[in-house]
Amino acid sequence: MGFFPPLPPWHGIHPLVIHFPIALLIVAPLFIVAGLLGRRMRIGLFLAAWLLMVLGTTASFVAVESGEAAGELAERTPQINALLQRHEDLGETTRNVFTVLTILFGAILLLPKWIRPLARPVAAMTTRVIFVLIYLGCTLLIANTAHLGGRLVHEKGVRAMIGTSSTDTPESEAADLKAPHRDDDD
Repeated sequence: MGFFPPLPPWHGIHPLVIHFPIALLIVAPLFIVAGLLGRRMRIGLFLAAWLLMVLGTTASFVAVESGEAAGELAERTPQINALLQRHEDLGETTRNVFTVLTILFGAILLLPKWIRPLARPVAAMTTRVIFVLIYLGCTLLIANTAHLGGRLVHEKGVRAMIGTSSTDTPESEAADLKAPHRDDDD
């Protein structure tokens, strides 16, 4: 038994990657709010928020593509088809909305360097407050998309077809789970 399990195929990676965009994109506005409330490290907090948005948005592209691949292999019923289609559509919408928000926040951070009226404290604060309110509203897209995915898994029993290697059998995997733990560091 190797130290690391084998990576699943592309169609089975969705459960591994989906939590990254959810977590990163939901945490990002907390850094913006902290930057709005504090005076120290304000720009650092805004840059950290933007970096989280960039990482989360990038991860959302991987999540959507791997989810579509997994969806092609899912067991289908009319109910699952309808729910899966809504989940896929909302996933793509969420990805697109957060792509726009990430680009927009990057512009909010950069434009005051070239457009002086935007650098005024009142204008900068107002722009960032409006942005964070819009962003927080858009996190409902993430919650709804995740909820539909959760319904697919926990209510309808749809699972990613991860597969096993040719040498692994259900019996060998069960034996691995039952094998006593050895601590080689003693």
